[in-house]
Amino acid sequence: MTALELRSSFTLAGVFGLRMLGLFIILPVFALYAETLPGGRDHTLVGIALGAYGLTQAVLQIPFGWLSDRWGRKPTIYLGLLLFALGSVVAASATSIGWVIAGRVLQGAGAISAAVIALASDLTREEVRTKAMAIIGITIGVTFALSMVLGPVLGRWIGVPGIFALTGVLALGAIAVVRFRVPDPVAVVGIAPDRPRFADVLRDPQLARLNVGIFVLHAVLMALFVVVPFALRGAGLEGNEHWKVYLPVMLGAFVLMAPVMAISERRGKQKPAFVGAVVLLAIAEVILAMMGASVLAIAGALLVFFTAFNLLEASLPSLISRIAPAEAKGTAVGVYSSIQFLGTFVGAATGGWLSQHHGAPAVFVFCGALTLVWFGVALGMNVPVLRTLQVPPMDAGRADGLLRRLQKLPGVREVRLAPAEGVARLKVDRANFDEEIAMKLIHGER
Repeated sequence: MTALELRSSFTLAGVFGLRMLGLFIILPVFALYAETLPGGRDHTLVGIALGAYGLTQAVLQIPFGWLSDRWGRKPTIYLGLLLFALGSVVAASATSIGWVIAGRVLQGAGAISAAVIALASDLTREEVRTKAMAIIGITIGVTFALSMVLGPVLGRWIGVPGIFALTGVLALGAIAVVRFRVPDPVAVVGIAPDRPRFADVLRDPQLARLNVGIFVLHAVLMALFVVVPFALRGAGLEGNEHWKVYLPVMLGAFVLMAPVMAISERRGKQKPAFVGAVVLLAIAEVILAMMGASVLAIAGALLVFFTAFNLLEASLPSLISRIAPAEAKGTAVGVYSSIQFLGTFVGAATGGWLSQHHGAPAVFVFCGALTLVWFGVALGMNVPVLRTLQVPPMDAGRADGLLRRLQKLPGVREVRLAPAEGVARLKVDRANFDEEIAMKLIHGER
């Protein structure tokens, strides 16, 4: 990656991490804080308050992704960060669970995830884009880990209202970061001219598999954190000491996850690693459902869960960027992000209702069932690969004709032709693509 690509990737990863911080940092402390508010002893309302952020994110990700394709990535990001900051102020000043829900709804209205991922794609070359998306994915994982540790500590120092206010201030700072540290994208040339329709994005089977995955991953996460804080307190660990569980769990999960991710990427084994992580999620749910009232047992189950969670959370943004059509990337990522946050809302609300009426074991059964559905869907996943082929010098007319012929080859998902560099970059399905035929086309033998 060039210095500019690295700077853009890390800066945008930080902005994306900030958005997820607004979701994650209250997870370990909110359920216990809600008990002190009018209406906060109803676990259904607690779940809605946790998930309300995700509901408006889900509704607005597609419009924001569409807007970023037409209005521009940066202006869309500025608007979203302003809405997030305003919602943080409302949540910080809330005097009842109802006002917290209102603040969370407004926070979620700043649905910039799709615009940020699309901007990162605009600012990186195809051959290094997986690294850029991995930086974003890993940042999400790191943000989650820090949230699990910092949430209880900040909750003790400044309270949950103070946490809301802090995330609002950070959102305003992020606007300046995007304005002055992230370069403006330039128009991309050499891409096949046909613009995929919105319906095509929805019908793409590989995108659909990833959309199911992100829905389940965040639904399970939010459902768990309706009940895990109470389980830890029931095991004898007070809320301001929960970091003593989350810190070693998250450190251990990263130690276990990192080599698996690195080896699978290097050896082209992303799918086995991905599907194996989904299986590990299901195993974690079984352990949680069967665990005793012991801090050690809960910590062990959480270690299994977050080892899988961190791998999947880091992998999914890279996969969605790799599979999404170049000319509708903002729209495709918008659909993906909408479904992610729909999972956030459904998981939190369903988890709260199940906890209120049927107890914690019902929540774990619900999570396990969702994960098994995901396992069945993930088995059919097909990850495209990048092929870079050498091309001879050619004029614009011949380049356009070659571009169209390459696009028609079986297994070719996308083509970028750069005659000035002497290369053609093809995104292909490994099983259906014949490189020999492509080379014959390039050299005029077909």
